[in-house]
Amino acid sequence: SDDSEEEEAVVSTQSTGCEHGHVTEIVVNVRETRVTSLVCHVLIWICALFLMPSPLNYIPIPVLYGLFLFLAIVALDDFELWERMLLVFTEQNSYPPTHYIRKEPQKIVHCFTLVQVLQLAVLCAISFSGYPYLKMLFPLFLALMIPIRLKLVPKMIQEKYLKTLDGFS
Repeated sequence: SDDSEEEEAVVSTQSTGCEHGHVTEIVVNVRETRVTSLVCHVLIWICALFLMPSPLNYIPIPVLYGLFLFLAIVALDDFELWERMLLVFTEQNSYPPTHYIRKEPQKIVHCFTLVQVLQLAVLCAISFSGYPYLKMLFPLFLALMIPIRLKLVPKMIQEKYLKTLDGFS
């Protein structure tokens, strides 16, 4: 009963009626609480204060690599580039009903994906290279991606398609 009282204090709803056995409610008022984020940040601060560096030395590096790999794989579902990379191997009638795929020709979507994969490959090659001087140039190559996108890519793909593929429509 305490949970329902707390919920009522945060969200106020108004019942509008019952049609075909379904009660519809309209949210009238929502009171924002920032206690949760405050508690999270305090706990992070406490962990950073007391767990650095000595207790962290007991965690093996492969465990941390595995954790970061797991987090990266879980995050792939929300990554548009990954979705478009998978579409290369999917039949066109099996495409999901996503807006940028249904509005643009398949060839344009795959060309845009190829350009982005090539840019990512260049950045990864520079980042993972064994030459320290090349690694120092990573920020320069990252900054060069902006003029490539603004000047070179519009020469390959029409601007009307780019607006949709970039998510600006």
